[in-house]
Amino acid sequence: MSPRRVDPQARSLLVDIAARLLAEEGPQALSARRVATEAGSSTMPLYTHFGGMSGLVREIVHEGFARMQAHFDLVRKSADPVADMALFGRAYRHNARTNPHLYSVMFGGSSLAGFSLSEEDRQHGRYTLTHVVECASRCIEAGRFATTDAELTAHHMWAATHGLVILELGEYLIPPYDAGHCFETQLVGLMVGAGDSPEAAARSVALSRLRQDEELAGVPAPHPEAVPG
Repeated sequence: MSPRRVDPQARSLLVDIAARLLAEEGPQALSARRVATEAGSSTMPLYTHFGGMSGLVREIVHEGFARMQAHFDLVRKSADPVADMALFGRAYRHNARTNPHLYSVMFGGSSLAGFSLSEEDRQHGRYTLTHVVECASRCIEAGRFATTDAELTAHHMWAATHGLVILELGEYLIPPYDAGHCFETQLVGLMVGAGDSPEAAARSVALSRLRQDEELAGVPAPHPEAVPG
């Protein structure tokens, strides 16, 4: 009898299920049997695709950053680099809101207790900042940002946006200082903090908002949580 073929979508679906279990119930919920049960499958795909649970946890992190990269790749380079930078912030937030379970565990910490990430794994995540660094360089070259350190500027953008997204996913931000309001004003503040004028920053952020629906519409939706097999 020939070996049973595993659905090619199973890998991504198992990652989504494992991420949800980690985010909602913690590492104690993550076992091969529990993931397989949630997936409606045998445990075989876990070992076929990931070599075990440690490999599955590592793949959650890699998949999380891959989806973030997919969002960043949709941001088109325009004549307004500050609008492009703001749109990277929108792409980052959109990714987190679209993949909340992946996002909540992809940076490690207590949710990965018992499963360790290597420096190589973390470097895999840092690599996604390449587009943002390049955009910061363009903002500097255009005279919009006063800073001369594009990489530091990109890290500031990352840290600030990440902080807001974590609060948003935790449902800490409520009216009148809800996530949408805070995010829009934060984007302007970040651009001004990097050296842009308040008026120019506000115009570019407004432009990025108009571009968002068109440019970020091509990101595939997450898989439903069902795995044949």
